[in-house]
Amino acid sequence: MAVTGRFVALLAVAIVPTVLLGSGWGGLAWIGLVVLAAAVDLVLAADLRLVRVERRMPRLARRDTTAEGTLVLANDGRRVLRAVVRDMWEPSAGHGPRRIPITVPGGERRTARMRFAPFRRGRRTTAGIALRAAGPLGLAARQRVVAAPDALVVTPPFRSRRHLPSRLARLRELDGETTLQLRGHGTEFDSLRDYVRGDDVRSIDWRATARRQDLVVRTWRPERDRRVVVVVDAGRAGAGRVDDEPRLDTAIETALLVGALAAAAGDRVDLVVLDDTVRGRVHGATRADVVQRFGETLATAEPGLRATDWAAVPAIVDAVTTQRALVVLATSLDSVGASGDLLAVLPVLGRRHAVVVTSVEDPAVVRMAATGGTTDGGGADAAGRRAERDRTGRDRTGRDGTGRAARDRAGDGAPTGRRTGSSHRLGSSRLDGWSVRDGWSRKDAEQVYRRAAAERTLLDADGVAEVARRAGAEVVRGLPEDVPPRTADAYIRAKASGRL
Repeated sequence: MAVTGRFVALLAVAIVPTVLLGSGWGGLAWIGLVVLAAAVDLVLAADLRLVRVERRMPRLARRDTTAEGTLVLANDGRRVLRAVVRDMWEPSAGHGPRRIPITVPGGERRTARMRFAPFRRGRRTTAGIALRAAGPLGLAARQRVVAAPDALVVTPPFRSRRHLPSRLARLRELDGETTLQLRGHGTEFDSLRDYVRGDDVRSIDWRATARRQDLVVRTWRPERDRRVVVVVDAGRAGAGRVDDEPRLDTAIETALLVGALAAAAGDRVDLVVLDDTVRGRVHGATRADVVQRFGETLATAEPGLRATDWAAVPAIVDAVTTQRALVVLATSLDSVGASGDLLAVLPVLGRRHAVVVTSVEDPAVVRMAATGGTTDGGGADAAGRRAERDRTGRDRTGRDGTGRAARDRAGDGAPTGRRTGSSHRLGSSRLDGWSVRDGWSRKDAEQVYRRAAAERTLLDADGVAEVARRAGAEVVRGLPEDVPPRTADAYIRAKASGRL
């Protein structure tokens, strides 16, 4: 039972006869009348035991999008149901409206529209539906919770989808299918055609030329029907937060983009979600369902504090395919101690497969290394972005523009890029305008300390990346929004060079 605001307002009216008559008997009589009316109203309310509830809604919804659903109420009783319905979803499901007023005549049914705007990935659940049926006077109401458990799987937002068209265009260029009339490049034989001026003479098929008495060249295309295995690290490395999101979310975006791209290119894609054991698996996804299947599996992936069992990865990949594959390890390279198990398994994987390792960098650390921790609005962000872009440009080749190893460079004065510990010399006893001779303030010292700590963190990651490269893996590093497209580029390079 519940009372309404109208009942409370009528009770407050009892103050009027009490004041006018100067006695409390008039007020008590009014209160008794209101209570009696509420009891009658409660008896006349619809019986909620005769109300059936049905929920019609999608099973999947993408985060940061809107999904529609329908709530059906059937009144099997004779009395009119004047109800307020509340579906008891978790707040992160973004369910609305929270309360739905509805009137259902006896023996009929009515529908109510629902909207879901989930803002958190995962499995969102509801325990039931709360009904409150008021009487015809609107003074009292019956309440009941109808057990109607249900779940909505909120898949990742797939923000990196915007990079898919440009990468598909590059694949079509490799395949020779664009309007530019480019010859397909790859290692898989495609067809024979007549020689035209400008063709590579090394592509001439001399046997076919002898048969036809005219120059004939071979055309090639990137390999198809190859295997791509994406391993998403759901262990402690994915629990660290970058830009208010766990690193696991960047690994998920990478897996979705690479999966969609590889499936569109005609390759077979597999997914493994791993911490100390396999938490999810998708086998043999096709172009039509790769995003849905990957999204559904990755929706419930949550980073934990368990160490990832990297030693099991070779056996997992061998169970997926016995042929050479591109293995993408979506994780993070922080330090030798934290990534030791991963580094130990890379030589084993590299002997049979092409390996790509991703690593997410914290923009706050990059900015701190570039500016000493100052936050001067967009200037600090721009300085951090420039430092990250310059450094990752050198990381992809391991060398700077002069051909020397980037980490061997050293210079005096204010540091503007990434240097090793031996390169962190103050030179003329100055660092970005701070003079040791003039004396530093406490704030200056704190900024220098933050900058040194950030440089140390990035140098540790540089060292781990270099060890991974020596083990035969290609390392893709960058800010969270840069890692998925760069990993897709690594896949395209592997297709173009025939490494699959």
